[in-house]
Amino acid sequence: MVLAVIASVGSIACGLAIPQVVRTFVNQVLVDGHHSRLWPLALVVLALSAIRSFTNYFRRNASGIVSVRVETELRDRIFAHLQGLPVSFHDSWQTGQLLARATSDLNAIRELIAYGVLFLCVLSVLGIGVIVALAVIDPLLGLVVAAIVPVIVLSARHFDRVVEHDVQESRELVGDLVSTVEEAASGVRVIKAFGREEQEIQRLRAQADRLRTVNLRVVRTRSRWVPLLALLPNLMTAAVLGIGGYRVLHGALDLGGLVAAYQYLGLLALPLRNVGWILTMGQQADAASRRVFEVLDTEPEIADAPDAHVLDTVEGSIDLADVVVRYSPEGPAVLDGVSLSVAPGECVAVVGPSGCGKSTLVALLSRFHDPSSGDVRLDGHALRDVSLHSLRSQVGVVFDEAVLFSGSVRSNIAFGIPDASDEEIEEAARLAGAHEFILGLPDGYETRVGESGYGLSGGQRQRIALARALLSQPRVLVLDDPLSAVDPRTEALIEANLRTVIRGRTTLLVAHRASTISMADRVVLLDGGRIVAEGPHAKLLRSNARYRSLLAAAEDDHELALRAGFVLDEVAP
Repeated sequence: MVLAVIASVGSIACGLAIPQVVRTFVNQVLVDGHHSRLWPLALVVLALSAIRSFTNYFRRNASGIVSVRVETELRDRIFAHLQGLPVSFHDSWQTGQLLARATSDLNAIRELIAYGVLFLCVLSVLGIGVIVALAVIDPLLGLVVAAIVPVIVLSARHFDRVVEHDVQESRELVGDLVSTVEEAASGVRVIKAFGREEQEIQRLRAQADRLRTVNLRVVRTRSRWVPLLALLPNLMTAAVLGIGGYRVLHGALDLGGLVAAYQYLGLLALPLRNVGWILTMGQQADAASRRVFEVLDTEPEIADAPDAHVLDTVEGSIDLADVVVRYSPEGPAVLDGVSLSVAPGECVAVVGPSGCGKSTLVALLSRFHDPSSGDVRLDGHALRDVSLHSLRSQVGVVFDEAVLFSGSVRSNIAFGIPDASDEEIEEAARLAGAHEFILGLPDGYETRVGESGYGLSGGQRQRIALARALLSQPRVLVLDDPLSAVDPRTEALIEANLRTVIRGRTTLLVAHRASTISMADRVVLLDGGRIVAEGPHAKLLRSNARYRSLLAAAEDDHELALRAGFVLDEVAP
């Protein structure tokens, strides 16, 4: 950018020199008749124009390169920063707003760097240079221009302040619009299933109308001010021609000086007419940069401590000591004084009604959340003192909602270990009960699953997600209701394989169905953010009515209820 500024100054110097050569040409060749100087002076103008053209090329090229690099670096920084922000941040932000900040907002910043910064530099240096050059030709003409230029700049600044709020609001509305489009695209099946197409169209139309209203206010404001900003330089030109012509007629100014003065005004007129446009660009970039740095200035709540150590090997003991979790300082406790110890290799099922904190509890092991108070330890190490990468490499997670990425089945299974061998990938798929159906796909493991994996059924996506977690052979396994989207036959198949998988691994299993819970060595019953009962599955069935009612509500029909063994007349007292 410094080189671009230097090139701009060189271009301005050539531009300021040309009218002086033209003045000499008019006075000496046309007025005084020194015809021998015609071609030398013409060649000087040609040489200055060529230099000016080259410096303009270098200036535009350099500023363009800088602007693209800044845009690219900011986009990389935003994406990397978003990966480091906690799950709670992403839960509270609309995806469309983040997309707008990483696309249209960065484009506004790039345009300002490419055009606006150098424009202001050129206008400042050129304005001073023109005023000085005119003062040398005729002090009165220099004084006239020096009086009018500040009026033009101040008028443009006033226009800038008038549209400031509308420009900021426009960028926010663009983010809302992108969010609506993104939600409609990702939720198209729900929209169609409930026949809400027309309502979604109306919702988008209402947002587009609000955006149109704001943009039209900007258009109307520009319609009033831009012609005025274009008129003022013309008034300045008229004043200089009138005063200069009068002084030429009365012998106070030579004809070449008037021609040079007119050329100087030509150099200054176009930048002055564009002041309003550049200030609008600056206003948009200012609003965009505030939105971009709103994200970049968000400090990650969950990050490595300065002295965080690496977990090389893990036995798998887990200890929660009086853990309290609140998602906001004033909010209710999602977990309230939870204490739990899990021995290495033990499988503990976490059961409870919706909203009792099951997913929050198991998410603590991967530090998706940190407790508001209390302590979580793995093999005696406080999780806050362990590096996130080494912790998460030891904890395999399967969520209740299987998220897949655009790509092949193979790349989705190998997402955590991209260099895994084919044999390792297929073994993980077998353990997850996915190998057979994958072989039945059109291209087997190379079949592309499409965005979010919607080319597969819910059960197929879930088994691929399970294989993805098993591939890394984690010492600690977190299964957050992983069988919620599979049919009973597939459930039985996966459960049979899971019994092998969890053997020797510390496992926390969020589950609702008795067949899944029965895999656990111990069951923890959560209710209202507290552990209200724990023990083996069979014991809780006999002794805890709340536990029995939860399992009964989770079963689909009487046959599954019989499988669970909790029909009241068959439950031992």
